[in-house]
Amino acid sequence: MKRADLMVAVCLLGLGSPAWSELPPPSAAMKAQADETAAKAKWSDKVAAYQLCEAQNKVASFYYAQAREQGKPTAPPVDTPPCVDPGPFPAVSAGASADRLAAPAKGSN
Repeated sequence: MKRADLMVAVCLLGLGSPAWSELPPPSAAMKAQADETAAKAKWSDKVAAYQLCEAQNKVASFYYAQAREQGKPTAPPVDTPPCVDPGPFPAVSAGASADRLAAPAKGSN
């Protein structure tokens, strides 16, 4: 490595050192917002899984109906668990506990 390259690398490391400093702890409002965002993400994952389940059932029923019309032999459909609708996202009041958001709803996966 050339001497100039070494000097540039040392200078860049010196300028980047403030980025390694410790961040202040998040406030209660920031924690609550992060918890709500995590709960919304978890809920939207459940909604996506429900929509995928419904779409797969629709495609499978169409396939089996079309195969029956054409007289093709098909294996009997596999029993799968029913699609679970997660429902609307629960409204959260300002005084609600973040633990309630993180707790899974009864009857859902």
